[in-house]
Amino acid sequence: MLNFKSFRKAWVALSLCGMGSCVLASPAVMDLRQIYQAALEQDATVRAARATADVGRERLPQAKSQLMPTITANVGKNNNDLNTTSPNLLGQDTTTNDKYLSDNRTLQLRQPLFNMPRWLQFEQAKSLVNEVEATLDREYQNLVVRVASAYFETLMADEQLDLVLAQKATYTALVDAAKKGLAAGSGTRTDIDDAQSRLDMALAQELEARQNQDLTRRQLQLLVNQPVMAIAKLNVPALKLSSPQPASLDEWTVKAEQNSPEIKALQAKLEASRQEVKKTQAGHFPTLDAVAQWSNSGSENITRINSRYENKSIGLQLSVPIFSGGYVNSTIRQAVAEQTRVEESLEALRRDLGVRVHREYRGVSEGVMRVRALEQAVRSSEQMMKSTQMSFKAGSRTQLDVLNAQQQYSLAMRDLAQARFVYIMSKVKLASLVGDDPAASVEEVNASLAKATN
Repeated sequence: MLNFKSFRKAWVALSLCGMGSCVLASPAVMDLRQIYQAALEQDATVRAARATADVGRERLPQAKSQLMPTITANVGKNNNDLNTTSPNLLGQDTTTNDKYLSDNRTLQLRQPLFNMPRWLQFEQAKSLVNEVEATLDREYQNLVVRVASAYFETLMADEQLDLVLAQKATYTALVDAAKKGLAAGSGTRTDIDDAQSRLDMALAQELEARQNQDLTRRQLQLLVNQPVMAIAKLNVPALKLSSPQPASLDEWTVKAEQNSPEIKALQAKLEASRQEVKKTQAGHFPTLDAVAQWSNSGSENITRINSRYENKSIGLQLSVPIFSGGYVNSTIRQAVAEQTRVEESLEALRRDLGVRVHREYRGVSEGVMRVRALEQAVRSSEQMMKSTQMSFKAGSRTQLDVLNAQQQYSLAMRDLAQARFVYIMSKVKLASLVGDDPAASVEEVNASLAKATN
């Protein structure tokens, strides 16, 4: 039977569709793959990167066009009003007026035969296109990291809230038990105060946890530009803890230097700067063009008002630079300095990339040991909590011992959840640094999540 709330949602959806504003509803529970696919279409940073790549790709056809023949046509028609003053036979100045029409039509074909700056500009354009393609790949890699980070921050906020709510329920029960114990004469006022103080702290932590949950959820929604009702939680049994393969930091570093989009982008930029140096040096070179021209004109001058001319010409035009005030030499020095800057930036990036690969490599390898150690710590603290509760019932432990055991168990659960998320994020970041397929990285992580529902 359809309840009132479901009926109202259906009615609103139908009303929006009737007004031409029908929007596909988001899945009830979205997993990492669905979030990533939505972000690919909706994330403003990625969409801007695609537009930037489209801009950069146009450099190649533009540079190629400079090597192709150019055809220009000029058409002109003038109405001339000429006053001529000259002495006559008696030496007196006389003025005559002539009004006539003149016209000109010209068609010119120009083909560069030798133009080194334009050729080097074409070669440079190839490197610039490679740079924008690598930059776009880098944005795709960054998107995986941003989506996974926002996703697991949201999951961590949910986990933290669940733990706080569990503590709140426990402390509430302990306050009630302490009050009943005091009324029955078996408890103390200290037990009540201690439980109440922890309950008050849990209430404050609940407010903070809910604020953090709302913030992380909004950050996730910002990536996909749509409401996110719920996300798939971590399926712990499906989470495979494994050390990096190959188990060599040097091999991961070499792989990163070979495949990292950041490195590829800067390498392409360096190649473009080298071409820029050659292009500026070619400013001293002569240029040679083949020129073919046809022109048809009439009444070009006053002496041949009623004459028409047709001229056809073909030939070569050589242009030799002689002196430009030092402009070419200045641009050469500028291009060399830019090349040096890019070389040093590439070296700095290699060093920084090595540090980041080292950090994430250790994050994965040591993350496995940390997660396993915390799993054991959770089991131990859970057993200690149960033993303390039994001892409290037997009268050998106090309520304070029970509270401390409960808090220790909650902290262990929190640390374990955080360690699992840190381990997963280290794997994602390591794969991004070495240029692995973003979709494959998402699928690998998504396999460790609970199945999403629509």
